[in-house]
Amino acid sequence: MTGIPCALMRGGTSKGGIFLASDLPADEAARDDLLLRIMGSPDLRQIDGLGGAHPLTSKVGVVSLSEDGDADIDYLFLQVAVDRPVVSTSQTCGNILAAVAPFAIERGLVPALEGCTVVRVRMVNTGTIAALTVRTPGGAVTYQGDAEISGVPGTAAPIEVALDPAAGALLPTGNAVDRIAGVDATLIDNGMASVLVRAEDLGLTGGEIPANLEGDPEVVRRIAEIRAAAFPLMGIAGTPETTTTPKIVLLSPPADGGTLRTRSFIPYRVHEAIGVLGAASVAAGARLAGTVATGLAQLPADDAPLRIEHPTGFLDLYVDPFPGDPSRVGESRVVRTARMIMDGKVHPRH
Repeated sequence: MTGIPCALMRGGTSKGGIFLASDLPADEAARDDLLLRIMGSPDLRQIDGLGGAHPLTSKVGVVSLSEDGDADIDYLFLQVAVDRPVVSTSQTCGNILAAVAPFAIERGLVPALEGCTVVRVRMVNTGTIAALTVRTPGGAVTYQGDAEISGVPGTAAPIEVALDPAAGALLPTGNAVDRIAGVDATLIDNGMASVLVRAEDLGLTGGEIPANLEGDPEVVRRIAEIRAAAFPLMGIAGTPETTTTPKIVLLSPPADGGTLRTRSFIPYRVHEAIGVLGAASVAAGARLAGTVATGLAQLPADDAPLRIEHPTGFLDLYVDPFPGDPSRVGESRVVRTARMIMDGKVHPRH
């Protein structure tokens, strides 16, 4: 009963267990079996583990020193299914990304500087690199501050996240719009493989609450059809049943002064907010000409962020143009917060 070192952390609008790679089995099958038992899956309540009975609270980040000269640490994201014995590496997570940078400082992988510390993170799932600026007054991480993000109560210290342009093609098919499963869709990947669809094309307003979308059998069926049709076109490894990408994002005109309103399927439940990288892909779609977002988006002035509306508020982020190439985008930047909830040892189910 020695337990396994673990930090339970909130990152953005997600929550999960953060581990050093050295504290987990090197064998992937053994690692995944252990994580299922730690999180309490498969079980709808995850009553015997750390998981919170929702995909947003059944996440894991694995951290190690990076051998990449452009990064300080490597971050592997694992999505632990709630009701199935599945651990997926098919995507990364920009919310848990916000947690692994302060974790790395707390664990001594990155030395803290006075005031602020920049942590360069290589996201192992995608190969993309992000630079996170963490508040470290007195040479120690602080989680206290006045930054607010929608979907999280209270305030915390801001963590600025700067995402390098995605390593792969922004538009995997090369088209701004593809006709799939009977609807127009923009297949895009600015950090998160996503399929953008106009809500009105599915007979929806785009303002529906997540529970109503999840509870509508026809919506669920159509989303599954669109996802299955997009899967081979985006060159995603695996099968739709074993991977969590692509995400289907329903778009509609903004309702509260933002750029676009969204409802994001992740991939079966509907996000109560929107993932950081999913928002970055939506924002990139809004910036490009001729996508399904064209005509829906209310673009801000050049020096203002794009405000992506979601069920519990909004997410502001900047997406830079790519010099000399209007079919690409440059760096994406967003402010997140994170908090250490528990730091100790977890005892997995036997």
